[in-house]
Amino acid sequence: MRTCLKACLGAWFASLSFIGAAWADDVADFYRGKQVQVIVGYGPGGGYDVYARLLARFIGKHLPGEPLAILQNMPGAGSLVAANYIYNVAPKDGTVFGMFARNMPLIAILGINPSVKFDPRKFTWLGTSSSFEEDAYIMWVRKDAKVQNIEQARVANGPPVVLGGTGEGATGNDVPVILHEALGINVKQIIGYPDSNALFLAIERGEIEGRTTDYSSVVSSRPYWLKPDSPVHALMQFARKTRHPDFPDIPTARELARTDEARTLIELAEMPYLFSRPYAAPPNVPKDRAAALQKAFMDTHADPDYLDEAKKLGLFMSPLSGDELVKVLDQISTAPADQIAKLKRIYQDSKN
Repeated sequence: MRTCLKACLGAWFASLSFIGAAWADDVADFYRGKQVQVIVGYGPGGGYDVYARLLARFIGKHLPGEPLAILQNMPGAGSLVAANYIYNVAPKDGTVFGMFARNMPLIAILGINPSVKFDPRKFTWLGTSSSFEEDAYIMWVRKDAKVQNIEQARVANGPPVVLGGTGEGATGNDVPVILHEALGINVKQIIGYPDSNALFLAIERGEIEGRTTDYSSVVSSRPYWLKPDSPVHALMQFARKTRHPDFPDIPTARELARTDEARTLIELAEMPYLFSRPYAAPPNVPKDRAAALQKAFMDTHADPDYLDEAKKLGLFMSPLSGDELVKVLDQISTAPADQIAKLKRIYQDSKN
């Protein structure tokens, strides 16, 4: 009896191994000789673009069949164009995935933008290159701006900080709105710039006084902003529980909150930063190819050559898997109704 049981179990495990190998062969056969398109919802030169270009260089060798990954910029509406394209138009066969703004899932959950044509829970999530563990979202202001510190920025009827932004729904636009509501910071926004690089140039030309963007984006795109003769300085940092070690004298939004209600609002608004460099494929990708993409994504982030290149570019890597991103979405979706309603009202009021 025992001999028979051992033989049967051995045959069962052998069959599972055979089936697994057959599935792997099928995926490799599908990808071999193909191109995988990596969409990035911004123009060349910004932080999202730099991260996506690096991933595109390496992920192909971690996919079965080693397809060639090709990057395509698809800027528009703060990356909403790309998000809608990936969800609704892109082939659902595992040959297309991409990156869009970290706050796109929150915008969709709040239901504040009728142009959003996707359910964030139904994307095939690959993961995020950064969960913001080593990063910070910073308000950078020119050194010749009228407002030079938080105290001046909070003066009632005082001069506003003139910030630039891209399309509606972009993080760089919504964060200042939250800071105004929760912290009383006076801001004026000039939106409509096509991409991050255009915003960097606008600040340097003096068209606007500043912007909010990732520390990692400045490290990779404007490293001279971190030198003593920089035209800008950091005013405050967002999406940090504590001050970033590179900015020990710059306060966080949580520190500046004067009430528990304001702090809670900030914490909810900061939650999408766990999605800081998110990648997703369309819904309903075949399960074996979805699993291959998800595995390749995480394997890429363990690739020593990839990590070495990331370090050279000044990119901060703290990856999370697709499953972990789904858990964050669940947390946002189940936040207290009054907090969600307030955040929704703030965003809606900012568009009026």
